[in-house]
Amino acid sequence: MGFDDYRRQARSLIDECNAVVAKAADEKRGFTDAERQTLADKRAEVQKNLDDADAAEAVYRMSQGLPGLAPIPTPAPAPSAPKPAFRGLGEFLTAVAGEAQGKRDNRLWEARASGLNEGISSEGGFLVPQEFVGDLMRRTYDRAVLASRCKRVGIGAAFNGIRIPTVDETSRADGSRLGGVRAYWAAEGGTLTATKPAFGQFALDLQKLIALCYSSDELLGDTTALGSFIPDAFAEELAFQTDSAILSGDGVGKPLGILNAPCLVTVAAEGGQTADTVNFPNLSKMWSRMWSRSRASAVWLINQDVEPTLFAMAFPNAAGTVPAYMPANSLANSPYGTLFGRPVIPVEQCSTVGDVGDILLVDLSQYLLIDKGEPKTDSSIHVKFTTDEMAFRFVYRVNGAPTWKTALTPHKGSNTLSPFVTLAAR
Repeated sequence: MGFDDYRRQARSLIDECNAVVAKAADEKRGFTDAERQTLADKRAEVQKNLDDADAAEAVYRMSQGLPGLAPIPTPAPAPSAPKPAFRGLGEFLTAVAGEAQGKRDNRLWEARASGLNEGISSEGGFLVPQEFVGDLMRRTYDRAVLASRCKRVGIGAAFNGIRIPTVDETSRADGSRLGGVRAYWAAEGGTLTATKPAFGQFALDLQKLIALCYSSDELLGDTTALGSFIPDAFAEELAFQTDSAILSGDGVGKPLGILNAPCLVTVAAEGGQTADTVNFPNLSKMWSRMWSRSRASAVWLINQDVEPTLFAMAFPNAAGTVPAYMPANSLANSPYGTLFGRPVIPVEQCSTVGDVGDILLVDLSQYLLIDKGEPKTDSSIHVKFTTDEMAFRFVYRVNGAPTWKTALTPHKGSNTLSPFVTLAAR
């Protein structure tokens, strides 16, 4: 056997020992005499395999120095403050894979989890250099249609959330503006009535978005493929999941989505409206419920199933009918069609036509997204060593929610207003 085979056998024996220990712990008892003997025997076998591995490796390295063979390279000492200089993520991942075959690359450094056995070298992992992690985050936000339009706040390294003081205003009626501020017209010498504002707090704690990927040895051998596939795949998935949570997250371990927010305004369908349709009265009523100050930055979000209805939509005027939807008709124009002058953006996370969430009018500047910066990225050459695969894990700490607690009651009128408006099921 080769020296790697001896070490794998030692690892297997250690796993068997751990199983014995775990069984006793689960049953809340000490070891039986038979278990003590088993542990002693297996520990002796582990040490024998490790000794054999060291001996086999020493012979192998000596053989590399025989005449006619390449001399053994002298490994450089590991730097105390490593400064990776990889030309790309693919080159980095290939170097990590090489460690499993004894090909030391001093641009890498090990990171061990607490509680593992430091006497066994295969328990370590490698941290991806920060120069590559930053590129992943940029790709995520380039692809995230919703996240890129939200109000984004980065959280410092020492903090795990954010607290923002707010003015507690839910109505513009007299005595409610700014949470209770009111001014009075008074005659000279009249008695003054005191008022005061009310305040609240907007709080968000970071949550985790995690992705895991395995890569085969064949793919690891192709640096070019790794350099494009790994970051692209994770960037696309992180972007999709972030956008999905912004739209429909339940707020439990993930962002609170617009469709589940208490400030969402839902416009009722028209009486007798055909199922699975969107008509002009729906749109005009949604527009009228959008908070006026948000109209300039609002966008329409739709499922592409809604588009055939929009193309056929018209509204009457004195001359007959006029198209309601204005699709982009040249490269010189906006890439999106418009309704009421605002962009119409197809989003795959929107519901299919007829369901709540198939069309929304939203001002995403009123949605706060917080994160810890770039994702933390780890890799391991040991998690799937039995199938010759490398494991890569990405952890993105993020959270978000609408900044409005409730919809706003206007100064006059009974219909509430909000920067987030959707249409009821039809």
